[in-house]
Amino acid sequence: MPTLLIVHHTPSPNTQAMFEAVVAGATTDEIDGVDVVRRPALSASVSDALAADAYVLGTPANLGMMSGALKVFFDLAYYPCLDATRGRPFGLYVHGNNDTTGAIRGIESITTGLGWRKATEHVTATGEPSTQDLQACWELGATVAAGLVS
Repeated sequence: MPTLLIVHHTPSPNTQAMFEAVVAGATTDEIDGVDVVRRPALSASVSDALAADAYVLGTPANLGMMSGALKVFFDLAYYPCLDATRGRPFGLYVHGNNDTTGAIRGIESITTGLGWRKATEHVTATGEPSTQDLQACWELGATVAAGLVS
C-alpha cells in the first residue's frame, strides 16, 4: 500500500485548521488504498521519509522563513533521502501572518535539491484561513493521496 507522509508544524489554531483540512482530504472515503502517516516535524524521522511514496509539508512562515521544526526535518533527512526519494511527489501548505514568500522559496530550494516534484499548487494563507483556503488544503491532501493510486 502506498504511503503519504504528512510532515507538519502546527503551533497555532490557524496552522492546525489547515493541517486538519489536509488530513481530511487525504483520508476521504473516496480514496482507498493509501496509508496516511502524520508526523510533527520534530518527530518525523529519516525512516518515515524513506518509507513514504509522497509527502505533504505544512509550516507557518516564521520571520519570513519555514519553521525551524520543518528545517530540522530537512536537515536530518536531506542526505539520506537525496537519491532514494528523487522524483517523489509533494504538496505544500504555508500559513503566515502577512507573507509566505520566503518560506516557500526555502522549501522549494530544498525540494528541488531532493528532486521531488510538485504534485499540485501550493496552498498559502495569511491571517485566519478562509473557507476557500481550507477547501484548497482539503484538495491538496486529496490530490497528493489520489496521485498514489491512479
